[in-house]
Amino acid sequence: MTTAEIEALFARTIAGDYESEDAWDAVHALRMNGSREIFEHAAAWCASDDPLKRARAASVLCQLRRGTIPKHEFLFRDESFVLLTNMLEKEQDPMVLDPIISALGHLDNVLAAPFILRYQDSPLPRVRYAACFALGCFPNDERSIEGLLKLTSDPEDAIRDWAVFGLGVMGDADSPDIREALLRCLSDKDEDVREEAAVGLGKRRDRRMIPALLKMLEDADFKVRVAEAAAALLGMDREPPEWTAADYRAAIAKIGE
Repeated sequence: MTTAEIEALFARTIAGDYESEDAWDAVHALRMNGSREIFEHAAAWCASDDPLKRARAASVLCQLRRGTIPKHEFLFRDESFVLLTNMLEKEQDPMVLDPIISALGHLDNVLAAPFILRYQDSPLPRVRYAACFALGCFPNDERSIEGLLKLTSDPEDAIRDWAVFGLGVMGDADSPDIREALLRCLSDKDEDVREEAAVGLGKRRDRRMIPALLKMLEDADFKVRVAEAAAALLGMDREPPEWTAADYRAAIAKIGE
């Protein structure tokens, strides 16, 4: 990619508002063509007076890679980590905090956990959501677990959903506190939270979930996550494609006897 093409893509990232589809397409193109030149351009924007430039810099730096290598082999991660954690020392704009905190999750450096935890009590839902997402990238880290446990009680549905997903589904850690939080979330007012909690408890083979799971299996709309939870509770590697809700209910009734 030429310098002119790189500069044109960076210019597109700040055309329009934060949610501009074309701007995010440009961010994606920069990520997929990771190079030292793109990294340096984004690094310079980290110190910009323009908050949108700082936000775009974080969004580009967190997933830089080349299209010719597997997508999980990211570039310049250590350097990006230093840049982004330094930005947090003085950043106040929520539009910028959001992508920086999310970026720390994408960079897959567990040393980010203490930086992320600073924002779990933010009064701004978008910042707490970013913190929840980022903590969920380290679901087996003790510090992340404590943060996710707290966020399972967040007033925002989407944040509770992501906290339960990170803690119960993505994470493999197990403890009485984790199980109690997931059991509580089986009664959450949000259906997604309830179903993610069921998957997490099924993964841990906790039979206390059986009454709630059987009730879910009576729903006329048989959900994929409910099947996943039931299969996990039954010790299956995957959900049998031919099984119906009635099949799961019959099998679960037997282990509940």
